[in-house]
Amino acid sequence: MQILLRLAKLHESDDSLEKVSEFPVIVESLKCLCNIVFNSQMAQQLSLELNLAAKLCNLLRKCKDRKFINDIKCFDLRLLFLLSLLHTDIRSQLRYELQGLPLLTQILESAFSIKWTDEYESAIDHNGPPLSPQETDCAIEALKALFNVTVDSWKVHKESDSHQFRVMAAVLRHCLLIVGPTEEKTEELHSNAVNLLSNVPVSCLDVLICPLTHGETAQEAATLDELPGDKTTEKDTVLKSNAMVYNGMNMEAIHVLLTFMEKRIDKGSSYREGLTPVLSLLTECSRAHRNIRKFLKDQVLPPLRDVTNRPEVGSTVRNKLVRLMTHVDLGVKQIAAEFLFVLCKERVDSLLKYTGYGNAAGLLAARGLLAGGRGDNWYSEDEDTDTEEYKNAKPNINLITGHLEEPMPNPIDEMTEEQKEYEAMKLVNMLDKLSREELLKPMGLKPDGTITPLEEALSQYSVIEETSSDTD
Repeated sequence: MQILLRLAKLHESDDSLEKVSEFPVIVESLKCLCNIVFNSQMAQQLSLELNLAAKLCNLLRKCKDRKFINDIKCFDLRLLFLLSLLHTDIRSQLRYELQGLPLLTQILESAFSIKWTDEYESAIDHNGPPLSPQETDCAIEALKALFNVTVDSWKVHKESDSHQFRVMAAVLRHCLLIVGPTEEKTEELHSNAVNLLSNVPVSCLDVLICPLTHGETAQEAATLDELPGDKTTEKDTVLKSNAMVYNGMNMEAIHVLLTFMEKRIDKGSSYREGLTPVLSLLTECSRAHRNIRKFLKDQVLPPLRDVTNRPEVGSTVRNKLVRLMTHVDLGVKQIAAEFLFVLCKERVDSLLKYTGYGNAAGLLAARGLLAGGRGDNWYSEDEDTDTEEYKNAKPNINLITGHLEEPMPNPIDEMTEEQKEYEAMKLVNMLDKLSREELLKPMGLKPDGTITPLEEALSQYSVIEETSSDTD
């Protein structure tokens, strides 16, 4: 270990990286250290005793402003990631003692060649070249190391912490708006950026959107909210332009996240690892930031026009998310339903309009909202506007399936009263048999909206009636 530390220029006596001829030896030594630390518990313990994390940060500072040594930075960062993954104590050391958050953020700035135009805004060249493979690998390793450093950072306690996280979020916004050398590398880069954004306190995520710059006039970038609802072609044009704007705010990064989410849905596998982080991120952004929620609502849940198909049938983002609401993976269906619920401002009637009662029943049961109402969070009171097509179809929409159904003939219309009574008793006996054999359990709603066995629900309602009755 000592020999490898010396060859990797991690020894205290080495204070420069001047000899280019030594760079291959440094890289290979760092590779050896990565393999040894990953596979040997004794090496992991020695890394703590030798204070390897501090030495790696020192080497990063030497590399910070240097070009042509991306391989050294890449394997230095990989070793730092492994150490912070295998030892939780190193995470706090990196965060506070070694100032790892600003250091690693500066490494990302260097990899992306960021030029700041404002405190939390960077210049984006949409026509610029993609990142080189070396820069991309270096950025990915830095993102992974930063994830470990910030994994417990949900709450910001100091103004300086808030500033650091906002700078990091601005760097991650830049990351989302650039591309790597290949489509696979771009997706990997954006995936790690999404994971890291999940660690950023939600109050600091407002930097993902920013007001139009002075060079972007209303004529150069038509806003989505100014376009008539039925002009979908014009809206698509705006979405494909470089400046995606909503309410005067640049929404490019949010649109990238939405596109990334849809790609992960289309993959059809590994939803828990690949999809839930971006869904959770978009949910929290929507809950905390009104402009983000309204933009996502416009994209995911546009005003309903054609209600002839079930909500889960089709190829739109809404259709795909509604299908996830009945996914076999509990975590996946919960976060998909929560995302749509937040876009509907946690109003049950609005959610049912877009999903149908059958698809939303699981979420409503878990939240105690089967009887209707709204969630606990406060949202603005601006009302949704229904299209004329939806208003005309609304009386014939099946609330369970959420789509338009032709009126069906009532099978009991031609029955006599004796036949109706016979069929009703037959149904009661069948349900009673199933209940006694415990093949099903009749359930009812408690006063708080949650479900419970029917006997318990009835007893609670009887108690309420007794206490509220007039005793005179």
